[in-house]
Amino acid sequence: MSRPANRRPENHKISRELFVLTYGALVAQLCKDHDQDEDVNKYLDDMGYSIGIRLVEDFLARSALKKCRSYSETADIIAQGAFKMYLGVTPNVTCTNAKGNVFSLILDKNPLVDFVEELPAARSSLCYCSILCGAIRGALETVNLAAEVTFIQDPLKGDEVTEIGITFLKKVEDKKKKRNK
Repeated sequence: MSRPANRRPENHKISRELFVLTYGALVAQLCKDHDQDEDVNKYLDDMGYSIGIRLVEDFLARSALKKCRSYSETADIIAQGAFKMYLGVTPNVTCTNAKGNVFSLILDKNPLVDFVEELPAARSSLCYCSILCGAIRGALETVNLAAEVTFIQDPLKGDEVTEIGITFLKKVEDKKKKRNK
């Protein structure tokens, strides 16, 4: 499905704001349905994973990117391409180890928390934005990259910025190539 030619950039902002408001309502409902924060975190991560699997095809079609040659290039594409396209923000990317497989995405402004003041005291272990970790993990696995994605810093827990850690574990062999050997 293609975008209409007359679609203005303001529509993207409206869609983002609607998503953020809807997301807040979803998290609130999950908190009512589940007593344990870990259950809510897991549900949000799983939901994000499913979204990431589906978004990667849309992202690749819209951006017409070639295959990334390194983990560093992949992290840059996630930050400068995917985050910009879907959330309207561009995180800073830092490599945090000598092997070049551990990165941090640092967001000065996280649009998912625009309408959230703070977490309730009873929900201190809730990872409100864990849907992002799941989406990144799902998208990476779809392009055959196994990764561990976690929240390192969260403004809802008193940190200055949102920091998402990505540890690339290994490149998963394509099953088609494996069968042809």
